[in-house]
Amino acid sequence: MNETVKNLIERRSIKKYKKDLVPEEVLEEILKAGEYAPSGMGCQGTLMVVVQKPEMVKKLSRMNAQVMGTTSDPFYGAPTVVVVFADSNMGTYMENGSLVMGNLLNAAHALDVDSCWIHRAREVFASPEGQALKAQWGVPESYVGIGNCILGYRDCEYPKAKPRKEGFVIRV
Repeated sequence: MNETVKNLIERRSIKKYKKDLVPEEVLEEILKAGEYAPSGMGCQGTLMVVVQKPEMVKKLSRMNAQVMGTTSDPFYGAPTVVVVFADSNMGTYMENGSLVMGNLLNAAHALDVDSCWIHRAREVFASPEGQALKAQWGVPESYVGIGNCILGYRDCEYPKAKPRKEGFVIRV
């Protein structure tokens, strides 16, 4: 089987992490894959904010948990969070940001790094506290949160794939 297709099929979301940071050179490769994600009309209307300072990861986790109405850690102890933003002025902003997220997740797996897409970035960065963080980070106002890509190394068994549903593909 082609190695790329194998990586796409075998990748799983991980929900328990060690504290070890991904080495910088590996993180750079993952981010490069995000930069090269397709975008509508080649507009590249996305941004990635890399967060590794433990106090900021904890703050983002708290803000995300607040949106869910819980106090648990929605980042599962992952030491790195890549927040993906996209320019809401572009008609394909959601798709553009989603493709960046997909590239990050798949590149991480190909490089033996574990990951998971954590939702609620839109709500977190629409809040006054989130808007203040965006301003502090230099993220333009028109950019909205698409997702949080958590990265690290699993502290659990690798999950098995769920069986694929019947009728997933319709051929006409």
